[in-house]
Amino acid sequence: MLQSELNRFNQYRIMWVFVFFDLPTDTKKDRKNATRFRKGLIQDGFTMMQFSIYTRHCNSRENANVHINRIRGILPPKGEVIIFTLTDKQFGMMEFFKGESVTKRPDTPQQLELF
Repeated sequence: MLQSELNRFNQYRIMWVFVFFDLPTDTKKDRKNATRFRKGLIQDGFTMMQFSIYTRHCNSRENANVHINRIRGILPPKGEVIIFTLTDKQFGMMEFFKGESVTKRPDTPQQLELF
């Protein structure tokens, strides 16, 4: 097998696991459950992509399934959790956009001085 074929194969074998969640935080118990869930994701190697979106890189589909099963084990009693996977190839085709942050313009002098 050529090296290019091996790379192409690996792009489809390597997986990214995404966890999207919307959890209630109305009561003290709800907040505790939401915090416990987020901390469980972080302990399992997930990183925050956005506030309620966490991702994890996995070397194979089998490894991704291990982490998905761990998430199932820590699901909070309330709220919504969505788990899905993308191949490394699909992840590489994602486009990320970040708007410019609003910054204060520097003060401009009232009068131009010439020397």
